[in-house]
Amino acid sequence: MSQRIFNFSAGPAVMPEEVLKQAQDDLWSLGKSGIGVLEHSHRGKAFSSVLQSAIADCREVGGISDDYEILFLSGGASSQFYMVPMSFLTKADTADYLVTGAWSKKAVADAKRFGQVHVACTSDDKNFSYIPETANYSASPKYVHFTSNNTIFGTEFRADPQPPQGAPLICDASSDIFSRPIDVSKYGLIYAGAQKNLGPAGATLVIIRKDLVEQASSDLPVMLQYRTHAKDDSCYNTPPAFTIYAMGLVFKWILKQGGLKGMAARNEDKASKLYGFLDKSRLFRGTAAADSRSLMNVTFVTGDAKLDEEFIAFAKERSFDGLKGHRSVGGMRASIYNAFPPEGVDALIAAMQEFEDSADRAGRIPS
Repeated sequence: MSQRIFNFSAGPAVMPEEVLKQAQDDLWSLGKSGIGVLEHSHRGKAFSSVLQSAIADCREVGGISDDYEILFLSGGASSQFYMVPMSFLTKADTADYLVTGAWSKKAVADAKRFGQVHVACTSDDKNFSYIPETANYSASPKYVHFTSNNTIFGTEFRADPQPPQGAPLICDASSDIFSRPIDVSKYGLIYAGAQKNLGPAGATLVIIRKDLVEQASSDLPVMLQYRTHAKDDSCYNTPPAFTIYAMGLVFKWILKQGGLKGMAARNEDKASKLYGFLDKSRLFRGTAAADSRSLMNVTFVTGDAKLDEEFIAFAKERSFDGLKGHRSVGGMRASIYNAFPPEGVDALIAAMQEFEDSADRAGRIPS
């Protein structure tokens, strides 16, 4: 099949087409090297150039100062659920967690293996359909952890939490990293799996303040110490080389789109169109609270599980894929990350209107 379709997958997710086309060429030969990007040694000059370019462009995209290390680690963002607490917590320490979805719950479970956990706020009471307005922090948390965007429930922090003085703010930004401007200086550590906004699966971006690298426990296996990877530019062992290469291309693409301000405008335009339709629809409705809506993952239902399934099949026939909601909540989810094309949102709205009109004619719109 040569014709690409609209990919609403929550991850691995859509990538910029120009990045995919460049990767096609570089798979055969990276530049004029005569060796494909998948085949170059991670110790060679060709990959070293790719790595240093990716680091430099990441710094430019995020406005990241030299006070921070930029690391490309393996194991997915889920590995950071335990790597963070094992690095900074002892049994006598307490870390504060803002629990707004499934991923932050999993992060809490791992943190409890290493120290005390205080849940500073949670939206569990309404099935994680909103972001709490306030948090009740513990007296002296070692750090404060939150998940900035919740892919399953379609919610997103619109403002940074304000941790107690001296407590580093740590963020799992896997599904909204670089989707809007970010003040990295407010954070001690940011981590994000690559497969939603940054590239293909296989690497986790970690942006960590250099003083925290040194403060982290040294009584850990070598591969589980941030200092190990910082010292060797993420090349202590063979890194996820292809994903780093692709992330470097995505960073360049973001810069060409106007950087994070350009990304924010693009993402706000796409999301506002889709939410605007949902707010007026007689059949579909969004599931996230209006003031907590994600710009990345738009979750919605018809109110009838059978109609939901019929719409998913209807959309698939029209070359839309990945719209089925997470198995834990059902319904539909349109993931419209940075690289998702605006025309795909327009096409989805048209399909939803067509389905709604058909359901109306058949007298099937729930009251």
